[in-house]
Amino acid sequence: MRLLLFLAFLIVPVLEIWLLIQVGSVIGGWTTVALLIADSLLGAWLVRREGRRAWRALQDALQSGRMPDKELADGGLILVGGALLLTPGFLSDILGFLCVLPVARPAMRRLVSWFFDRRVKRMAAASPYAHLFPTPGGGPVDGHVTGRGNARGAGVVHGEVIKEDREPS
Repeated sequence: MRLLLFLAFLIVPVLEIWLLIQVGSVIGGWTTVALLIADSLLGAWLVRREGRRAWRALQDALQSGRMPDKELADGGLILVGGALLLTPGFLSDILGFLCVLPVARPAMRRLVSWFFDRRVKRMAAASPYAHLFPTPGGGPVDGHVTGRGNARGAGVVHGEVIKEDREPS
């Protein structure tokens, strides 16, 4: 993951600069700058509009008493999309518009959800307490660890609790 982030921070700016040079050589330098300013202004307007919608949807969900998972994800995507839209470059603008536009946001939400689901499962599997997580092949059943030992690494001892009714003395 660290290598992927390193490559992203190294390669993406180089691609952005290369694409700016290519577009500038086709349509001209000043036109390229004007296009970047125009899409930043359009992006700022769109982020403001969609941010207000997301805020209203979040408030409605909270007032109705349901968990606002979709609304929170949309708010996060709009925030990330807004940051990408204000960053100069065409690749970041495309990704930013995908995060902000209401038409593309559900697909981005599913993609982000899939990514974090995989990440959490990997982290849980690598945890020293992985045997405590329920899995199809074994794990906690009704609060009891079966087959893999408990948190201290010892095996499970099956037994029976006998409760004697004693009178208090």
